Amino acid sequence: MIKVILLLTGILFINQSVAEGGHPDDPWEGWNRKVFVFNETLDTYVLKPVAKGYKAVAPAPVEKGVSNFFDNIGEVGNIVNDLLQGKLEQAANDTGRVLINSTLGIAGFFEIAEPMGLKKSDGEDFGQTLAAWGVGQGNYLMIPFLGPSTLRDGPGKVVDAYTNPISYVDHVPTRNTLLGSSVVDVRAELLDVEKLAKGDRYSLVRDVYLQRREFLIHDGEVEDDFGGYEEADDYYDSDTQ
Repeated sequence: MIKVILLLTGILFINQSVAEGGHPDDPWEGWNRKVFVFNETLDTYVLKPVAKGYKAVAPAPVEKGVSNFFDNIGEVGNIVNDLLQGKLEQAANDTGRVLINSTLGIAGFFEIAEPMGLKKSDGEDFGQTLAAWGVGQGNYLMIPFLGPSTLRDGPGKVVDAYTNPISYVDHVPTRNTLLGSSVVDVRAELLDVEKLAKGDRYSLVRDVYLQRREFLIHDGEVEDDFGGYEEADDYYDSDTQ
């Protein structure tokens, strides 16, 4: 979450000329803005109030445990995409995390693996796998209900659904409850981050999404303003000490 906040803050002060002159990856901006308004309206009247209510009634340890639980479930998709990208060491790390957190961590409610040396990664999805296979990003695309994406990441979301263990829960009410709870959990985590958003929210969301995707695809290596590359983790660590 600290990385997301720092990225969001940084974008508030850079690339303003791109935002004002039109983004080269967003030729469908007219359509995308309409979908964005639809999603924002849905968020304002449905998702955000539910997330605020959840955050208000859930004690901090419970909220953290729920986030850990869904993060643990997400490790399954990470492992699949680790293997598809040939990241065998990371796949072994993420497999170890699932085994330890699912057992000693009581279904993942407690983060046990990281103190044992199994570091949590930033995550892998099929959109990143497609990028590793050489598939181009394509145009930026705002999807109804799902939010920001690209022509590459959009189809990847379909594949990601099949790597989500919740999708295989046979009891429909339980499955829907888990899926809905995971959405509320993510939305609750963003309540504090969105306070940093100033000005044109559409452009900010787009720029944060595209730069975050670049960060993930390049495994933490981001291009700085001087044309070189640096390890983003080193930057974030030094910036937060």
